Amino acid sequence: MSPTYTEAVIALHVHTHFSDGSGTHADIARAALAAGLDAVIVTDHNVWVDGIERYYRQNGRRVLLLCGEEVHDTTREPQKNHTLVIGARREMAPYASEPQRLFDAVRKAGGMAFIAHPVDPAAPLVGEPDISWVEWDAKGYSGLEIWNALSEFKGHLKTPLHVLFYSLFFHQVAVAPYPEALQRWDALLAKGQRVVAVGGADAHALIRRRGPLRIVLFPYEKHFRAITTHLLLREPLDGRLEHDRGVIYEALEAGRAFVGYDLPAPTHGFRFTASGEDGEAVMGETLSLSSGVTLKIRLPRKAECRLIRHGEVVQRWAGRDVCTATVTHPGAYRVEVYLSAWGRRRGWIFSNPIYLTGSPL
Repeated sequence: MSPTYTEAVIALHVHTHFSDGSGTHADIARAALAAGLDAVIVTDHNVWVDGIERYYRQNGRRVLLLCGEEVHDTTREPQKNHTLVIGARREMAPYASEPQRLFDAVRKAGGMAFIAHPVDPAAPLVGEPDISWVEWDAKGYSGLEIWNALSEFKGHLKTPLHVLFYSLFFHQVAVAPYPEALQRWDALLAKGQRVVAVGGADAHALIRRRGPLRIVLFPYEKHFRAITTHLLLREPLDGRLEHDRGVIYEALEAGRAFVGYDLPAPTHGFRFTASGEDGEAVMGETLSLSSGVTLKIRLPRKAECRLIRHGEVVQRWAGRDVCTATVTHPGAYRVEVYLSAWGRRRGWIFSNPIYLTGSPL
């Protein structure tokens, strides 16, 4: 019998007033509750805050607030190599100057390292430099943040009119992950590396003042209703901190996850599975090809869907909510889904891979 998974929705890459965000941990928890999240992972810059992990409850709902860290070398010019550290449960900023030492230390502490905003272009108009990742020779990280809301916002800011438009209309910001980020991920997968993809809010709730006016640029709740990471949990969350933290981190490290852009339409219920003579697999898992494997994709609604292997489109469907394909070559297979919203085609779902092993049939 196939295992039954519980879907949980989390937001990660979130900043409080401990670094360059404007809110408290309680503010973030309230926003996460309002957005219907199951958990939120705070990652302040070079600050790991002990003792703040707990459940927040309101009106019969609960959300788990967890604490990680975004580590980077503040002395480096220009700034590069930001890493989301999750699950280490100790301060990792002392290792910031050398990504390889950082990855090694995170692993030793039992945590996960995710390369943050691997593609993050400069926005000279607002004084923001390019802070893309550059240390690609470093090994041992768990995954890659393929879609980052704030990085994409920066990429839109070509003129003062763009700054005004995208600042006022948050729903117009997210279009899709940067192609260069997806290409980098596919290249790593093609080399046989297991790299878990996550989506990051990079939420700050930035405060801008113009005379007597005080504006919160992209409040936390807006981010939490947009780009999220959906996990398939082996066990349901039961309200116990230690248990639920472990269940969430196990699914995250295994890659039983997909990145969803939930603002145009809910992505809850998306499934990508494989079945063959040797059994079944979900995202993040491995299955032998044997005599051929059937991949099945179930979408929450009809949309444009692509099956991708190592950057190449294997098959595409339009206007379907159930898609199947039989494949005979080994490799890392993943899914991209697009739909139309607010006048343009937008990315909707980006799955983690299912890994097929064996010789071509």
